[in-house]
Amino acid sequence: MKKIVECVPNFSEGRNMNVINAIAKEIKETEGVKLLDVDPGAATNRTVITFAGTPEGVKEAAFKAIKKAAELIDMRKHKGEHPRIGAADVVPFVPVSGVTMEECVQIAHEVAKRVAEELKIPVYLYEEAATKPERRDLANIRKGEYEGLAEKLKDPEWRPDYGEPVFNPQSGATVIGAREFLIAYNVNLNTRDKKLAHKIAKVIREKGYKAKDDQGNKIQVPGKLKKVKAIGWYIEEYGIAQVSINLTNYKITPLWKVFEACEEEAQKLGLRVTGSEIVGLIPKQALLDVGRHYLKKQGKNPGVPEEELIHIAIKSLGLDDISPFDPREKIIEYKLEEPGDRRLEKMVLRDFVNELSTDSPAPGGGSVSALSGALSAALSSMVANLTHGKKGYEEHNELMEEIALKAQELKDKYLQFIDEDTRAFNLVMEAFRLPKKTEEDKKIREKKIEEATKEATGVPLKVLETTLELLNLAEVVADKGNVNSVSDAGVAALQAKACAEGAYLNVIINLQGLSDQQFVEEAKNRAETLLQEIQQKATTIYEKVKEKIGE
Repeated sequence: MKKIVECVPNFSEGRNMNVINAIAKEIKETEGVKLLDVDPGAATNRTVITFAGTPEGVKEAAFKAIKKAAELIDMRKHKGEHPRIGAADVVPFVPVSGVTMEECVQIAHEVAKRVAEELKIPVYLYEEAATKPERRDLANIRKGEYEGLAEKLKDPEWRPDYGEPVFNPQSGATVIGAREFLIAYNVNLNTRDKKLAHKIAKVIREKGYKAKDDQGNKIQVPGKLKKVKAIGWYIEEYGIAQVSINLTNYKITPLWKVFEACEEEAQKLGLRVTGSEIVGLIPKQALLDVGRHYLKKQGKNPGVPEEELIHIAIKSLGLDDISPFDPREKIIEYKLEEPGDRRLEKMVLRDFVNELSTDSPAPGGGSVSALSGALSAALSSMVANLTHGKKGYEEHNELMEEIALKAQELKDKYLQFIDEDTRAFNLVMEAFRLPKKTEEDKKIREKKIEEATKEATGVPLKVLETTLELLNLAEVVADKGNVNSVSDAGVAALQAKACAEGAYLNVIINLQGLSDQQFVEEAKNRAETLLQEIQQKATTIYEKVKEKIGE
């Protein structure tokens, strides 16, 4: 899974587009990062910028943006409606895919340290990166705002997490942290009545609502859902009322649970939920969770391709109720894909085989080996799906769900390996094309060839290392799967074996061009050990399948 981090910094400037564009330019020109949105507000005198990319790229872009804000924004002249404490006011890092919260906390610490040391701006850490409980809440850190910051810094309890407690009159302070992805989500109702929408919002949101007990005393009634903030409003453009929701942690309260809670409360009021909408972007995983939930409710196996899961999610939540929902524009991972990403993976079968058959050396055997792995995983998923829910196999339903889900995950991983292998090979070719006129040129060229060849060796080695997982799936479906599909389980084992043997050959041929003998020996020993284990296991599965079909 590609590592993706989102960053949503808020800057204390919403009126001067020259300043805003200069900050955005720093982000846009950083390698490994894509600028997704720039949202200035004149009344608040504040701009929210959204960008995402690799952890290293996002870290660098965030620092450059903070630095540019420090150069161009003077807090002594700043006035605006939104609470603020500095020029680069708040900078959260958000894990999107392939990245843990702990990694985002580490990024927050690294950027904070650099901002304090190089820019002389005091930094506080908040949310998941907070060093003290009272600093988790951004509002506590901002209390007193920029105007009270000089006095705040004198209080030992409010010593910055990074930097000296010295007031920076131009830049103020910056709050840096890590948090979960915030999903802005609206649920559509068949009414224009804002009050009815707000009644639903009060019941579902975490903080709940005020009421009176039997003695007439005011009490706070907690809401149904954790990590949910909500209000009701009327949208004239759509002619409907909506429950407007900020879902601050979809891993704790998934999207489907929010939708169903709104449906339940709407029904009590004689209303009907007609659909919903995502405002901005959403992580792919949030929709995959929805798709799996509704497939399971239908008694179906949720181990299906991600495209099908996303389709089910869109239809189940009615995300296309008031406007079209294009996954390529709304899912952050898809939005970040470059035109060349997954070039081979996205080809139709005939085009892929045609390209393979030409005199171009890539795609080649490495990509074909990865394709064999994807086919193995797909076959295991197929057998699991043909077993799930079938008469006589009910006791294996849960197991077949697990197998199909894992098989889909591996299928997608091997499809990515197809392009990864070709990209790695092309890097080797680029290194060989480097100039070699001078001795210095030759040294640089040799170093680049060595580095690229190691990377090219690493891809088939990863393919080989993952193949045992394919065989584990094939073994289970051969043993407990639908007997009418047992031959498909055998073919899954054969495809996994072909994948491993092809990957092994690609490892060995790449090692021949390396001078780092320690790397060569370690990679060769690892590859040989894995291949032997894989061949033995594949043969065992194949022989069991032959027995089952009566040969």
